[in-house]
Amino acid sequence: MPVPQRFEGPSDLHLHSSNSDGTQPPAEVMAAAHAHGLRTAALTDHDTTSGWADAAEAAASLGMTFVPGMELSARHEWRSVHVLAYLPDPDDTALRAMTERIRSSRLDRARVMADRISRDYDLVWEDIVAQTMDGATVGRPHIADALVARGLVRDRAEAFSSILSPRGDYYVALYAPDPVTAVELVVGAGGVPIIAHPAGRAGLLPMPLLERMLDAGLAGFEMAHRENVESGLRTLRRLCRERDLIMTGSSDYHGLGKPNLPGENTTTDDMVARIIALATGVEPVYA
Repeated sequence: MPVPQRFEGPSDLHLHSSNSDGTQPPAEVMAAAHAHGLRTAALTDHDTTSGWADAAEAAASLGMTFVPGMELSARHEWRSVHVLAYLPDPDDTALRAMTERIRSSRLDRARVMADRISRDYDLVWEDIVAQTMDGATVGRPHIADALVARGLVRDRAEAFSSILSPRGDYYVALYAPDPVTAVELVVGAGGVPIIAHPAGRAGLLPMPLLERMLDAGLAGFEMAHRENVESGLRTLRRLCRERDLIMTGSSDYHGLGKPNLPGENTTTDDMVARIIALATGVEPVYA
């Protein structure tokens, strides 16, 4: 049955805080979303739900609806796949175990990369720690910020295209589950899985894999995102029509970490309502 609509748009369902690789605490992310005219927003930090409470409190104080979310890491062969998880139960045993494993891998990976980089550049582990908040999910963006702080690169973009490039000698792969398993974990926790920026420069995932993900409960795709390219979107639009899938639009806001701005892409009210209706993990926090 459809749920009563207790929220209002515009809605941005993909924002990051300093609890992962954004540059602002969760409350400031919600304030930035509000300042850009949003009335419904999701916090989707990488592999963590630690920012939910602060974000929910801030959103409610601003008269906004808060949609708890997370961006779960997955991997198919050489490429990363990001699965946005909306309204999952944060205490689900299997999902929690996986996110803890991924975060541990991120920390180990960052330490190894820091050690490799320090052989050729003036960078130590403490420089990276200084760029993180307590409890944050450590990742390559924090190493990039440390490189910027040391004056070794101009910004994150230069860091990712040079020292931190996957093609370089310093890169270490992150442990992450395969995409089908990631979808199954989100669904098992009562959440609604959506593939983030599915038509980026790396191209679409293979159609047989997408079909397996859909069979596992994948609910849709983040169609409006600045990294998507039209050639891939054409295929996904057809798939969404054929399978009646959810289509979202989001900013992927990271504060100063990316040029993306809250609300530069938004999700329609009917699609937000479908996500809420599908979820059985937790409820949105209404103002």
